[in-house]
Amino acid sequence: MAGFNKVVASYEAAMAGLEDNMTVIAGGFGLCGIPENLIKEIKKKGTQGLTIVSNNCGTTTHGLGILLPEKQIKKMIASYVGENDEFERQMMSGELEVELTPQGTLAEKMRAAGAGIPAFFTATGVGTPIAEGKEIRNINGREYVLEHSIKGDFAIVKAWKADTFGNLVFRKTARNFNPMAATAGNITVVEVEEIVEPGQLDPDEIHTPGIYVDRLIKGSFEKTIEQRTVRFTF
Repeated sequence: MAGFNKVVASYEAAMAGLEDNMTVIAGGFGLCGIPENLIKEIKKKGTQGLTIVSNNCGTTTHGLGILLPEKQIKKMIASYVGENDEFERQMMSGELEVELTPQGTLAEKMRAAGAGIPAFFTATGVGTPIAEGKEIRNINGREYVLEHSIKGDFAIVKAWKADTFGNLVFRKTARNFNPMAATAGNITVVEVEEIVEPGQLDPDEIHTPGIYVDRLIKGSFEKTIEQRTVRFTF
């Protein structure tokens, strides 16, 4: 069964084969459930001209935002600007190409790619700039816009727990975009907090089967909070 073992020994091995001008799909929402160490490895490699597909671009100091200062990201396909001033600055100045996409549509672009569906119709965005230049079709009396799925050269994902075969379990809100992202890469790399032996995960608790996973690495994580809110009781 050794051939089923997806575990690699280093982050360098985990991201081997990543080259300039590739498309990378990244899980996470804000700073929750982000593959932070895989992102750091991309920064270390100095890979340039990347198209990144993710809900947002982290902050100026954490997550995908650390790739912005050296202009490693050429194009960002995301749902919102978030808490990243440098992302906003590069977008407004034209230094960074940005394709803003509704969150549900972005999630479906990933999921559809993993399911082998090249495109789909959605009502989201009809009548807005999102639909400009795209096919519009009337189905059962309602207009829908054609959206294409997105397949990445790499998908980078953060999970809570995995077995050595790559079966994944996500934890609470850190699940977010990660299961869809995991299905949408030609090479899917996952970092986890804990790796167990096959058979130690309850099959009913597995969120993403190992068939989608190519490489797996155990990491340690900062789990940074993007915005800390304190509740006062009077």
